[in-house]
Amino acid sequence: MTGAVGLAMALGATMLIPALLGYERYVITGGSMTGTYDRGSILFAEKVPSSDLKVGDVITFTPPPDSGHRGLVTHRILSIHHDRRQGRFYRTKGDANRSPDPWKFSLPNRRQPRGVFAIPYLGFALGALGIREVRLALIGVPALAIAFSLLLGMWREAGLEARREPDAIAERDPPS
Repeated sequence: MTGAVGLAMALGATMLIPALLGYERYVITGGSMTGTYDRGSILFAEKVPSSDLKVGDVITFTPPPDSGHRGLVTHRILSIHHDRRQGRFYRTKGDANRSPDPWKFSLPNRRQPRGVFAIPYLGFALGALGIREVRLALIGVPALAIAFSLLLGMWREAGLEARREPDAIAERDPPS
């Protein structure tokens, strides 16, 4: 039990401390960055000015709407180009992919998440928390154990009290 509590505290600290330091968290769900950030890793990213990004940085971004890809992507910047009409735009590639992403894009926000460090496999634990049955087990089983322990203690105490009561009555009203 102590080990489980220690593990839960370590997991909580791993998630809370970086967040308090300003890092955002992203769970790596695909295999395009395998070797650098394997599936199930949690990537911690700092928000930096988009103008500070350079070739080789790993960023998490939303691909252009016409890319056909939904959701966030975490890839490495392959090239940065400047265009008078579009301004600054990027090409990216997953480290495990053979070819670059088929799209070029600009970043709409002034600040952009840039990967700093990752913790392997921890994302699987966070992903499991997204499953209702797992959450119920993690919350419900300990809650039931605590409730059972409290009820058992109350039952024992009531039994001791019931055994003490006849003795107290006998002391108070001795037989004549």
